[in-house]
Amino acid sequence: MSSKYDCLKLNNQICFPLYACSKEIIRRYKPFLDKVDLTYTQYITMMALWENESMNVRELGSRLFLDSGTLTPLLKKLENKGYIKRSRSKEDERNLIVTLTDKGWELREEMLSIPRSMASCVDLEPQEAADLYRLLYKVLGVQTEKR
Repeated sequence: MSSKYDCLKLNNQICFPLYACSKEIIRRYKPFLDKVDLTYTQYITMMALWENESMNVRELGSRLFLDSGTLTPLLKKLENKGYIKRSRSKEDERNLIVTLTDKGWELREEMLSIPRSMASCVDLEPQEAADLYRLLYKVLGVQTEKR
């Protein structure tokens, strides 16, 4: 027998397993990232920069789905660790540009094993992983390229 309150049950919410999985995946990254003193958010920031080398803060925030209140202190920490440099755009002083340092590029080599290690932590067949990837980006409203 259903009730008008069924819509409020955790088991009927798509948001709850997404939230719980996100926390679990980040927890599984932690031991790997602790070795290089990075948080998960710092790690995804570095990945975006490894792809683009240099980005303005607005583009970076958009790419990572992070607001400036989260991104600013995170970038300061990465700069203090020597991985990035922040500077004002010569064309438009209002734009803050984030660029990788040599140390930031060197970190990429250390991180090469993490995706493979993480793949072994998640019990999904390759097609299941591809389907999940596509569906999650669909929820985010982002068109994805084929993996």
